[in-house]
Amino acid sequence: MWKKWSEAWQIAAVYVGTVVGAGFATGKEIVEFFTQYGAFGTIGVFISGGLFTWMGARMMVMARRIGAASYQQFNRYLFGNVMSPLVTVIMTAMIMGVVAVMIAGAGAVFEEQLGLPKQAGIMITLCLSFVVMLYDIKGLLSVNALIVPAMVLFSAVVLFKLLAMGKWGGEGWLTIDHSLKAFLAPLSYAAFNLTMAQPVLVPLAQEADDETTVQRGAMMGGLLLTGILLSSHFVLLSFPHVLSYDIPMAEVIRSFFSLFYWMYILVIYGEILTSIIGGVFGLQRQFRTMFSVSDSLFLIALFALLFAASLFRYSSLLSFLYPLFGYISFAFLLLLCMRKMPK
Repeated sequence: MWKKWSEAWQIAAVYVGTVVGAGFATGKEIVEFFTQYGAFGTIGVFISGGLFTWMGARMMVMARRIGAASYQQFNRYLFGNVMSPLVTVIMTAMIMGVVAVMIAGAGAVFEEQLGLPKQAGIMITLCLSFVVMLYDIKGLLSVNALIVPAMVLFSAVVLFKLLAMGKWGGEGWLTIDHSLKAFLAPLSYAAFNLTMAQPVLVPLAQEADDETTVQRGAMMGGLLLTGILLSSHFVLLSFPHVLSYDIPMAEVIRSFFSLFYWMYILVIYGEILTSIIGGVFGLQRQFRTMFSVSDSLFLIALFALLFAASLFRYSSLLSFLYPLFGYISFAFLLLLCMRKMPK
């Protein structure tokens, strides 16, 4: 019994670690999709959280039942033999784009918060990712099992201190945006992140001992994501003047919770690292089924491409790519809802 719960926790940690990347952990992504819409953004958090919990479990159980070992095989089941090759190509480009955003985010942490060159942060991140990926799934599970609990605990502590200070939403809470963009934001956010988590969660579903453990881990991960997202949203809503920063959560911590500042920078960087590793893991599992190239050679070639793509400004990449990829992912979310669960 204990072993099954431990395995479920590992799945939940990987799920959280994959989604809580550069934009999520730094607060920029939460501002883009939720906080700027005020009270309506809070409703959006619960909508996205519900989709993470329900659809994440559905995706992993479905992948396990059809025996999908890569996102290409899962796409074949969802989209059919005709459309799936095109969808896989688009998804591969999306994943590489998102991982490049994560790497740029790591560079932004070094540049904006530590005063070090962005390129140095990018190179250190790529080297760490390379070392972890040499251990394949064991490296993926170990890194997430270490970093995710720290992120959950830190989010809870910051929210508790916020409430103790008597701050609750500020003027941002009174903002209510009823535009179509505000309505679509939580759906777009969930669709995008579920699509991006697919390359990690699909092969991971095959590694678990049984279906119950897979379902339990995915639902646990969805609930944890909802809690972290809600906590970060309330904190940012209370301090709207920091929304112009590339890393708004770090500015909040430095201004109002300075005791935790360096700890939080470490947590931010750790979460960015877990998302990079998750994306690279998914790409590696996919390309293994297509080419007979050594893992080391593949990783070197992939990281060289990602390094070139990550040199763009982090906030510009985030603002442009994330909403675009979110809308592209609507088709994935819709089919995931509609497809019959295999027996």
